[in-house]
Parts: sequence; C-alpha cells; structure tokens
Amino acid sequence: MEFENWWLLVVPFFFALGWIAARVDIRHLVSESRSLPRSYYKGLNALLNEEPDKAIELFIEIARLDPETAELHFALGKLFRQRGDIERAVRVHQNLLERADLSLEVASQARYELGQDYLKAGLLDRAEDCFNQLAPTQYGTASRRALVEIYQREKEWRRAIDAACALQESGAGAYQKQIAQFYCELAEDALVHTDPDAALSTLEKALSFDRGNVRAMILIGDALLVKGDTEGALRTWLRVEQQSVPHVALVAQRLMTGYRSVNRPREGVNLLQAYLAEAPSIDLLEVAFKAVLELDGPDVADRLVSDELRRTPTLLGLDKLLEARLMYAPPEGRNELSLIKNLVGGYAQKLARYQCSHCGFKARQFYWQCPGCGQWESYAPRRTEELSVMNQA
Repeated sequence: MEFENWWLLVVPFFFALGWIAARVDIRHLVSESRSLPRSYYKGLNALLNEEPDKAIELFIEIARLDPETAELHFALGKLFRQRGDIERAVRVHQNLLERADLSLEVASQARYELGQDYLKAGLLDRAEDCFNQLAPTQYGTASRRALVEIYQREKEWRRAIDAACALQESGAGAYQKQIAQFYCELAEDALVHTDPDAALSTLEKALSFDRGNVRAMILIGDALLVKGDTEGALRTWLRVEQQSVPHVALVAQRLMTGYRSVNRPREGVNLLQAYLAEAPSIDLLEVAFKAVLELDGPDVADRLVSDELRRTPTLLGLDKLLEARLMYAPPEGRNELSLIKNLVGGYAQKLARYQCSHCGFKARQFYWQCPGCGQWESYAPRRTEELSVMNQA
C-alpha cells in the first residue's frame, strides 16, 4: 500500500479545525461567565462558607437584577425545604412572587412551591389558600392532591370528598377507596353524636364507591346496634367474612357480645371456632378463648389454645396457653408457672403489633389510616408475629 503525500496536508487541516472549535467554545464560556452578576459568585462563596442567610440575600439580589434566575431560586427553595429550613424556603418563593415581571407559568410554580413550604411547616390555612389559587393553572391537579391531604389533616371530610371527587373526574386517578374511607369518618362522627340514621345514610354512600369496604360494613352493624337492632347488627357483621376472611378478627368481640345479648352464646362460640379453623388469628383466638373459658371452663379453653398453638406456633398463643394452665395448676406449681407466663407475656406484647405495609409503622391497635404515612387500608388485620410465621410456612 503506497502512502499518498496529500495525507500530510489533511492531518494538520483537521487539527486546525479542532483548535478553532475549542477556542470558540472557550470564548463563549468566558463571555457567559462575564455576563453573570458578581452577586452570583458571592452567593456561591457564602454557601460554601456555610453562611446561608447571606447567600439567600445575595441570590434575592440576583433575582431582582436578572429575571432569568428563577430556576436557581426554585432549586434553592427546594433545598432549604428538604433541609427543614422552611423560613428560608418561604422567603425565596415569596420574593419571586413579589416581582411584577414574572410570567404566569413561573408565578404559578412559585405559588405552588410556596404552598408546599406552608404545608410542610403545618401552616395549613396558608397552604390551602395557595393551592386554591392554582386550580385553573397547570398545577391544578397537583394542588388538588395537596388539598386532599390538607383536608384529611384538618378532618374536613366533606371537603376532602369534594376534592377527591374532582380529582377522579379530571382523570387524575382512582380515589374510590379514599372517598369511601372519608364517608366512614363522617359516619363515625355521626355515631359519636348518637345519630345512627345519618351514619347509615353516609355508609350507603361509602359502599357506593367501594363495595368491598370492610370498615363500612362494620360501622353499619354498629349503627344498627345503636338503633336497638341486635339481630340486624349480627347479620351485618357476619357479612364481613364474605368481604375479607382475615378481617373477621376485627368483629369477633362484637359478634360474641351480640350473641350474648340475645342469649345465644353457644352459637357465638361455635361461629368463632369455625372462623379459627378457616383463618387462624391471635385476636380471634383471644376472643374465642375467653368465651370458651366462660362457657366450658379452663380444660376446654386449654385444648382450644393447644390446638391453635400447634397450627400456628407463636409466643402470643403460648401466652394464652399458659394463662389457661395457670387457672387449674396446683398451688405448689402456680408461682413458677406465673413467672414463666410473665416472661413470655412481656416478650409477646412486644410482638403484638400491627404493621403498615407502606412505611412499616407499627402500632398496638389496628388503624384504617396509617398514623405514620397517612396511607389508607395499609394495615393487615394480623399481628406482626403471625405474619412472620405465615411467611415462613
């Protein structure tokens, strides 16, 4: 292969083109850096020196001088909010909104960010005002979601229903379960004020949004009981099994109390034992154990707990077994058995928790809405120890 002499000219030519392109880029960068105000560099220097108050004043000065720095302020505002410096975040977004030369889009974004600042600070009335103003803007959907959160915190359930319905009608997602829960909250308020008819009317609306809502069915039974219709309450609570077998544990005590009040305790015990055979549960076992103990004595209660402990070996079940054994133990062995029960009971109580499947928050009692993350229906109706045993099986 012969080497062509003209290649000696091509190589320097491409090298020269590369050098020229580099010079052009460098000059462009230098000209851009010169166009930035000195306050920008002073602000960066103040941030590096951990002087955020001074930095924010300098960046505010930049905003007054240069309308093209809004994105810088949004970034700073979010940074301050994430760090918990809500006051500084509010100052950033308020100063942006005070400018008369902002476009509608930038002003809307600044108001939305300001609403988020107020929301995180717990200033719900101010946050609500910001989000309400954003309804006709591109931030309308996000603002309605924030309003739903605000109304839940304030327990303004009717307003939460309206906001959630508006979101659903706008095609922003499905909110049937949340709306049904909001109606359940209204029904509970009605029951607190001894107004079962209002509660029943509200619960019908809850079921119209979510036919499988277990809480609504339980509350219908509660409302019927307040009206004096115990048989109707029992029939309603029995329907919980058709919706969710594990949730039967939540109505076990109601069922047993109802059957006692109509003088059919044996029917109640048999029902709870049938439920135990279908869906083992510590809460269900505790109610059945006390009922069997009352009707049939400690020997039968002992056998019930022993059978359940073999099926689902848990410390909570062992605690119940020791309780039954302690009742008919001879006097000379009672102290030792009592000591063992106290030790087991102490550890068992630590495991007697419900856990949110969304954030992991644990609680002694069952919640329809997680106190930690605010998610609805995120608690399984079983204790954490039961779930661990089931997962290992």
